Amino acid sequence: MAARIGRVERKTKETSIAVEVNLDGTGAYDISTGIGFLDHMLEQLSRHSLIDVTLKAKGDLHIDNHHTTEDTGLALGEAVSRALGNRAGITRYGQSMIPMDETLTRVVLDASNRPYLVYEVTLPVPKLGEMDTELFKEWFKAFAQAAGLTLHVENLYGENAHHIIESCFKGLARALRLAVEVDPRKADAVPSTKGVLGGSL
Repeated sequence: MAARIGRVERKTKETSIAVEVNLDGTGAYDISTGIGFLDHMLEQLSRHSLIDVTLKAKGDLHIDNHHTTEDTGLALGEAVSRALGNRAGITRYGQSMIPMDETLTRVVLDASNRPYLVYEVTLPVPKLGEMDTELFKEWFKAFAQAAGLTLHVENLYGENAHHIIESCFKGLARALRLAVEVDPRKADAVPSTKGVLGGSL
């Protein structure tokens, strides 16, 4: 099977981002966004999905973290979508329940090429490190849009904001790992009765 690798370079007046992913990797990563907590979360995503990720981002952090956070989600999601190609052979669906101390989070996704986000996460503090916690929803929305995922992220309970967000990223990682795996019984077929993923229901 051909290597499932996706590369993206995204440059705007606000950010400059280069990403490479290997869906069939080992969870190796080399990530630098200029935002420490975001780096930590993307490293978790790589490690627990077994998707190799190289990501270098430079953004207008002198303004705030919004553009870098959102554009990182867009670029990484687009790289995943490119690596998936026509999505033939993938398992398509993935789900995960992630506990982290007092926290439990459920993530369910469909690599449908029909982007949609349901994000039921409430955080008890306005910042984690230097990052505004409202930006995490923007990251998940951008990633789901660009990767072509129907993505449901639901924190069932928890108190510590770090635990809640980390469980969301780990949950996405584990669900994504399942969804992009090749099903050996249908490795040559797009997993849809339409014969194509995307478009109308």
